[in-house]
This record gives sequence, C-alpha cells and structure tokens, in this order.
Amino acid sequence: MEKTAIINCRRKRTILFSLFLSSHNQLERTRRRRRRRRNVEMDRAVEMRRRSGSDGGSSSGWTEEETEAHGLEVRPSGLLVQKRDDGASPAPPPPEIRVKVAYGAAKHEVSVSSIATFGDLKKLLAGRTGLQPADQRITFKGRERTNKEFLDTCGVKTKSKLVLTEDPTSLERRYIEMRKNARMQNILRVISDISFEVDRLADQVTAIEKSIAKGKKVAEVQITTLIELFMMQAVKLESIPSEGNSSLQKNLQAKRVQKCVETLDVLKISNARLHNVVVTTKWEIFEPPATTNWEFFD
Repeated sequence: MEKTAIINCRRKRTILFSLFLSSHNQLERTRRRRRRRRNVEMDRAVEMRRRSGSDGGSSSGWTEEETEAHGLEVRPSGLLVQKRDDGASPAPPPPEIRVKVAYGAAKHEVSVSSIATFGDLKKLLAGRTGLQPADQRITFKGRERTNKEFLDTCGVKTKSKLVLTEDPTSLERRYIEMRKNARMQNILRVISDISFEVDRLADQVTAIEKSIAKGKKVAEVQITTLIELFMMQAVKLESIPSEGNSSLQKNLQAKRVQKCVETLDVLKISNARLHNVVVTTKWEIFEPPATTNWEFFD
C-alpha cells in the first residue's frame, strides 16, 4: 500500500510538472514573439525617421518627446542609443519580509528578501531544519511551490504562514542509503577480520622460513595445515561481494593470501630436501673382573 501511494504521488507530481513546464514554455514563446515584434517595429520606425529627416527635428529623425518616451538619446553623430543614467543614485535594495514556516511541531521565523524565490528560502531553512533543499516541500495557500517561483508574485508578505514538509521520496532514498552503508560496514568488518587472521598466519610462515633457512627440518603436516588455513581465507574473500571501496581491500588481501600460499609451496619442497639429524650417544661400559679372591676367616 505504501509503495502504491508513493507511485501515485510520483505520477501526480510528474503530470503537474509537465503541465507547468508546457505552460511556462508557451509563455516564453509568447514573450519572445512580442519582443521580436517590438524590435521589428522599432527598426522600421528608425528607418522611416531617417528617410524623412529633412522635415526638421534631429538628424536621427526622432523628436525629443519620442526619445524621452523610449528612454533613448541621440549622440552628436546622429546615432540613436540607450540613454545613459550616470548621475542617478543607485536603486535602494528590495525590502525584507519575515515569514513564519511550520515544520511539524516546530515554528521558524525567517527574514528573506521580498523578491527571493522559494528555492532561496529553502536554502535558508536547510540550516535550521537539517533538511537538504532537494528534500524540502513548501506549501503556501494550499499549493506546493516550485523553486523558481518568486515570493512576491505568489503573494507572500510579512507574517505569511508557510508549511514545510519532507519529500516522501527522500525518506525512501535515505532508508536505501542507510541499508547500503550498513552493508558496506559489514563487508569492511569481515575483510578486517580476514586481514587480522592473514597477519597471524603470515607470522607462522616467516618462522617456518627461518627454520628451514637454518637447516632445521619442519614437520610437513605443519606446512600443509597452514596452506589449508590460507585457502579457507581465500574462500571467505571470494564470497564477499565487491562494492565501492571494499573491492580494493578485498583484492589486496587476496594477493597476500596467494603470495603466502606460493611461499609455502616453495618451503615445502625445500623442507623435503632436508634430512633428519640422528643424534646418538656412545656409552662407555665398565665390566667387572672375571674372578674374585675371597678371604675366609675361621
């Protein structure tokens, strides 16, 4: 039921977004057509004024009233350009508004520019709520607002009340991410245990190698047992799935196991060539004399 509700919510959001996108594209096309038509009309008017410039007025064919109305000025060369406004004072910054945002049981009051977008407001709320902007959903007057919508155009004013909720899909993504991290931690823990066991067995290989180098023969069963223990670690490594950074550590331990097994094979051959040293002790035997003279007393 929860998955069906999530899928239906996604479908509705996709349909609403597609409708909004189509209307937005239509509005942009209409604006471009109007802008193109206005430019064409201005070009035609400039051309007509230039052709009829002999009736008095400026050399560009425009009267002072027309240039003022369009925000233009005529340079001494007769070129018509946008009017400069060097001496004008800079425009004052837009006023700020304080809005109230409800997030569950918590209430937040945020100061934001009146011409800011809902996306800018989400960035301010991220530090207070701990939610990433992509996981936030802001509702105003019963409608969910997009990131590109402006506060003033939607009627947001000082003391306006907005509702902040968490995107249901973000909860699903967070749960999947938590499971993935937990699985990764389990894999790393298993590889760490195998690494510890390989270190312990490698110390025994080093001890056997030193003994054989000194000419001391080692029991063959000891070498065979070590090879079997290393092969058990290799089987464990093979059963671990390769994910993310664990793949590098897994391959590193597999190479260590392979190197130790190869070393033991060489030591097994060298150990077989050694002979057992038999230590014998020659004892000196003292035998009693053959005859004994006894002295008799009456």
